[in-house]
Formats: sequence, structure tokens, C-alpha cells
Amino acid sequence: MTDLFDVLADQTRRDIVTLLHRASGGDTEMSVGELVEALGITQPTVSKHLKVLRDAGVVRVREDGQHRFYRLDKAPLVSMNEWVAGFTGGATTNTAEPFIDLTILGRATGGLLSDGIERVQSLISRIRK
Repeated sequence: MTDLFDVLADQTRRDIVTLLHRASGGDTEMSVGELVEALGITQPTVSKHLKVLRDAGVVRVREDGQHRFYRLDKAPLVSMNEWVAGFTGGATTNTAEPFIDLTILGRATGGLLSDGIERVQSLISRIRK
């Protein structure tokens, strides 16, 4: 099973998700060529990232001859948001530390979780725009 946090840790993949979301709220397809143009990177690089997103279920592809059209599948992101909301009480900003344990391991774990929560909240904010 693909870890969605690993998939979305890459800035280019987050940019692709944002572009697909902005395409009429995620309900419109974008071709690989449109994504290449919008991102300003090579087609093989975009295709590599789209494969990772497709394998994780974040995007869906429709093939039309030699052309491929992608659209966002929000279900994995909604599931991720619901999981994170369990730690934040559904709050959109994290004002409390997730751990009180001040041992070295506790601080490290709390820091990792805080970073993950901030990343997801940032992604959710981009998607909602």
C-alpha cells in the first residue's frame, strides 16, 4: 500500500494536485501537455509524477488514442484529512502540540507529527482555493 504522505511529500506532485484541483474544482481533466506547460518541466518528469499519483489513487486517467487526460480523485485526500482531523479535533490550524511527552523520542515524534499535520493542512488549503 502506498503511503499518501510519501506521495504528497514531493512538491511537484503537490503542484500537480493543485493544478488538477483548480481545473474547475477538480471536475475537469487536464492533458499531460497542459500540465507540462503549466509546470514548466519536461513531459517525462510530469509523466513519472502522474504515475506515482495514479498508483496512489490520487488521480484518474482517461486514454484517448495516444493522449492521456487526468483528473483529481479527492477520496484519498478526504480520508487523509479525516485521519488528521482526529488529532486536531477538526481544527484548521494546529494551536496545540500533539504530544506532551518531553523526552527526546517524544519531542522527535511530536515534531514529525506536527510537520505532517502542517503539510496536510497546507495541501488542504491549496485544494480549497
